[in-house]
Amino acid sequence: MFFEKTIGETRPFIIAGPCSAESEEQVFTTAKQLLENVNIQGFRAGIWKPRTRPNSFEGVGEIGLHWLQQVKNQFHIPITTEVANAKHVELALKYGVDWLWIGARTTVNPFSVQEIADALKGLNIPIFIKNPINPDLDLWIGAIERIYNAGIRKIVAIHRGFSSTNKHEFRNDPMWSIPIELKRLFPDLEMICDPSHISGKTSLLASVAQKALDLEMNGIIIECHCNPKQALSDAKQQITPLELSQLVNQLIIRKLTIDDQVEQQFQTKRKRIDELDSILLELLAERMKIIHEIGWMKKYNELTVLQLRRWDTILKERLSEAQKLHLNPDLVKKIYELIHAESIQIQIQILNEIESLKNT
Repeated sequence: MFFEKTIGETRPFIIAGPCSAESEEQVFTTAKQLLENVNIQGFRAGIWKPRTRPNSFEGVGEIGLHWLQQVKNQFHIPITTEVANAKHVELALKYGVDWLWIGARTTVNPFSVQEIADALKGLNIPIFIKNPINPDLDLWIGAIERIYNAGIRKIVAIHRGFSSTNKHEFRNDPMWSIPIELKRLFPDLEMICDPSHISGKTSLLASVAQKALDLEMNGIIIECHCNPKQALSDAKQQITPLELSQLVNQLIIRKLTIDDQVEQQFQTKRKRIDELDSILLELLAERMKIIHEIGWMKKYNELTVLQLRRWDTILKERLSEAQKLHLNPDLVKKIYELIHAESIQIQIQILNEIESLKNT
């Protein structure tokens, strides 16, 4: 897939505005304060809010689009909002919304994404697509493909974190490896980060935004409110325009390229890494060969595949060695857990093959 540039060379690209449009005064005041304090490229506000439970604030609806339109006309800045169905698309375009974004609760539903894609056929306006709530890269790619197949080429991915049962400090687990893999698969796909939904609280916004930029994301979409304490939705993660100005001024915009002399130094180090990786792969292949042999030995001696004491010993000994070598024990633990899981799978497959032969 080929994607047209929407963001271009602007770093950091910033979209800011309230989680929800609540009143004409709130929208206008927030926009005015933002433009007085921060160099933003787009103004955002939620018009329809997909809430987890009913009887909570679900957005002001169509009247909010009129307020956004006034912001666009008054301040000459692109406006954007979330759409979840064809009707939302129709109304947003009617009021001159420049960019649309598809939220995490919609990305997870291929039927809804396809409905939006069908409503967009014949257009080529920028569409921003958030990752699905659950950590499923294929769902994210599927949503991008559906919009792309409708003829849209100006597509930007939004990383907003994932729901997780793991305990951590974030509202939504960043799981940075997933957006990194998306960028690897589609290197010309622009991507911004939503630190508001990842963080869930203002104290983490700066660090999340910085990490996103350090991972070569193009910018951020962040929630700003003229009076966050009075916000009708997501009050804990919204900041004032002045606070956003302070956050942006603290961001370090690192270089994407380096000069030839430094590049040569990098290449020398990277060449050595490539050599070591080849050795690691050869050793891993030898290890797996032995695992196959042990699998057959376990079969002939009618031993269980999982030998818990042996696994416990391996893990403890390798972690002890890792500590002596000043390696991160969490990294080593993850590596050996993956190797162990693959070893178990190999030996189970051996048993299944033998049972299959018996039945033929």
